[in-house]
Amino acid sequence: MPHQPDESCEDLLHEAGCSDKVIAHCRAVRDVALGYAVLNVLVRVDLVRKGSMLHDIGRGSTHTIMHAQQGADLLRDLGISEEIARIVECHTGAGLTADECTLLRLFPRDCIPRTTEEKIVTHADNLIEGRKRVIIEESIASAFYLPRKVRRRIYHLSQEVELLCD
Repeated sequence: MPHQPDESCEDLLHEAGCSDKVIAHCRAVRDVALGYAVLNVLVRVDLVRKGSMLHDIGRGSTHTIMHAQQGADLLRDLGISEEIARIVECHTGAGLTADECTLLRLFPRDCIPRTTEEKIVTHADNLIEGRKRVIIEESIASAFYLPRKVRRRIYHLSQEVELLCD
């Protein structure tokens, strides 16, 4: 089911320098994330909508792993809620521990998704390659370069979201 565009989020993505391709990816992630969010009455759907639309806002300045922290910092600087900034900061793979961030030359922050909304957006992002929906096994297979424990964490996150939104 297609969702109406969130014009304010799309404006922010454009202003941050995100390409049309990145924005199309964000829309696809939003659609998948909302599909999960509406299945759990405890989930804050509006938070999932905004967080999923803005999850790649950092790609306006970098396409490296740094995009998550840079995007979160940009949103904080703009006065966007910490809840949305955390969704952006935690959305890569299945999140990163502070130690993993340090090894990747990122700020040593705990970037593991903790809230249901953070987990839903992270999982939805793992199910979208470009604008195409994939199954979690394909996503994990394409992440063969990641350490086994990280790939396992992605799989466990997918199982948790599937159970939370069943």
